[in-house]
Formats: sequence, C-alpha cells, structure tokens
Amino acid sequence: MDPMPLNDDHFMKEALKEAHKALAKDEVPVGAVIVCDKTIIARAFNMTETLNDPTAHAEMQAFTAASNYLGGKYLTDCILYVTLEPCLMCAGASYWTRIKKIVYGAGDPKRGYTVTGGDPLHPRTTVVSGVQEKECSGLLEDFFKSKRK
Repeated sequence: MDPMPLNDDHFMKEALKEAHKALAKDEVPVGAVIVCDKTIIARAFNMTETLNDPTAHAEMQAFTAASNYLGGKYLTDCILYVTLEPCLMCAGASYWTRIKKIVYGAGDPKRGYTVTGGDPLHPRTTVVSGVQEKECSGLLEDFFKSKRK
C-alpha cells in the first residue's frame, strides 16, 4: 500500500512547503507546484519583494519553470497547485499556458480572479478549490496579523 497517495492533498502539501519558503523570506506566503503525469515539474513561491517585481507571483514563477522544463509554452497536460486563489493576472497567464487544471487552497475574496465577474481561464481548464484550505488560509492570516503588529 502506498503510504502517501499522489492526490490533490499530497500536491497541495508540496505547494504549502513552497509557501513556507516564501514566509522565510518575508514574502507573502503563497506557494505553487506544477504536476505532469503525477510528477512535480516546477516549484515556486512568491518573490515579489525579493525580485522587486510585482509580477513575480508563485504561479507566474511556476509557469515559467514548467515551460522551461517541458521545452514549450503549453501546459495542457499539467495541473497547477497553488495555496491561494490566483489573481486576475495569474489566471490570465494560465489561459495562455492552456493548463489542464488549477487546484487552489484558500479563496481570495478581495483579489482572486473569481471576484472579477468574468472567466479569464481557458475553456478547457478545470478548477478545484478548498484543498487544504484551513492550512493555506491560516498561513496567510498569521502572516498578515504579524505585519499589523
């Protein structure tokens, strides 16, 4: 029996590891992994402060790493696992990658793509939300509470 099944919970835990790396660098703790054929091909976390780049979100870093790994811009057989609902920019970028599926942990009622009213995702992209939601949202809540002190 496989002690750790390769499912959404497993890969979201891997994305959470990336979010903890962001936290260690005092970045907003968002992490992402991209999976193809049950193998992680890209790992990334927010680097907007480190790189002084407002586009250096975890998803954007992961898209670039996965495209480089695969040698092409389309991620049609890949799944993005990200700890926070993608913003409109990242959702729009996912459209251009043609990613197969997006799985996210915590919703983002202020800046998530779902609050825009439109659907920026590719028509073939499926979405699963709320995976490891408590852990993902707790990490973000604790980070922002510490910033307000």
